[in-house]
Amino acid sequence: MDGDSNPSEKKTSGALGRILVWLAGTLIALALIAGLMAWGGWTWLNTQFEASGPVGAEETVQLPRGSGLIAIANQLEREGLISDARIFRLMVTIDGGDRDLKAGEFAIPEGASMAQIYEVLRDGDTIQYPVTVAEGLTSAMIVRILEASPVLTGEIAAAPAEGSLLPETYMVDRGTSRQAVLDRMAGAQTALLDELWPQRADDLPYDTPQEAITIASIVEKETGVGAERPLVASVFVNRLRRGMMLQSDPTIIYGISQGEPLGRGIYRSELDNASNPYNTYHFRGLTPTPIANPGEASIRAVLDPPDSDYLFFVADGTGGHAFSETYAEHNRNVANWRRIERQRRAGN
Repeated sequence: MDGDSNPSEKKTSGALGRILVWLAGTLIALALIAGLMAWGGWTWLNTQFEASGPVGAEETVQLPRGSGLIAIANQLEREGLISDARIFRLMVTIDGGDRDLKAGEFAIPEGASMAQIYEVLRDGDTIQYPVTVAEGLTSAMIVRILEASPVLTGEIAAAPAEGSLLPETYMVDRGTSRQAVLDRMAGAQTALLDELWPQRADDLPYDTPQEAITIASIVEKETGVGAERPLVASVFVNRLRRGMMLQSDPTIIYGISQGEPLGRGIYRSELDNASNPYNTYHFRGLTPTPIANPGEASIRAVLDPPDSDYLFFVADGTGGHAFSETYAEHNRNVANWRRIERQRRAGN
């Protein structure tokens, strides 16, 4: 028999549609609510992350090597640099920077936000400290300087060979090991010699970089006037070429005290002492080892000395030296220097 569909089926279908519509609306509403909550949460997190922090005047923080994000965040909170370690960890992790935080000592600006602190620890430079080693110091003296430095750590494994270090100012992080600084100084000298040795002047009276360092150490100890180093180098080169003794007082001192200051003049008996292997008034040629650690200027001077006929030099009373080609001229310069010394003693 023909006719319309069952009324009960229509009612069921209509009810199901209304339920589906309601479910869809509910899901959309829930999604909107969740989105609003997520947006609100994210906005709150960003606000907290970028808000001014509790740091008063500029402070420093020292992050140990090997510290992970959790340890760093906890340290920052413990030291009063951030307000919430959990927020810091979460935001750094979301940014993917949990493995980019550096170790070392950092300056944290006044009122720095967690975002600014994150940027400092990720991209900023650590605080650097100068470790200054003057030219002409012995290796033992340099070791003492490093041992006395409050920013360095650790023990020195072995005393470096005399003349194996390049003196200058090295910038280091707090907590750098003393041995690492020594290794860096040795590496700097090696790199300098690798650069300069192939460019050395022809016909030098020494055949190895080590011999050049020995001569450079004597030049370093003979004058503190930078402009004189090339001339002093030329004197020693000329003497070596002629087979003359170097006759350098600092070499005798090194043989007596290993380079420590004598606090007095050299005795005549010490000048005549043939048992001192560093006595260049008694032995010809180079000393057995360098007598100090020469700086770059002295190394350059002995590898490319100026052409000169100078064979002698003596103090001139101004802090520098008077150079001469002949022994007679040298004697006049010596007499002038002794006159200056007598006048100074009389003035005192």
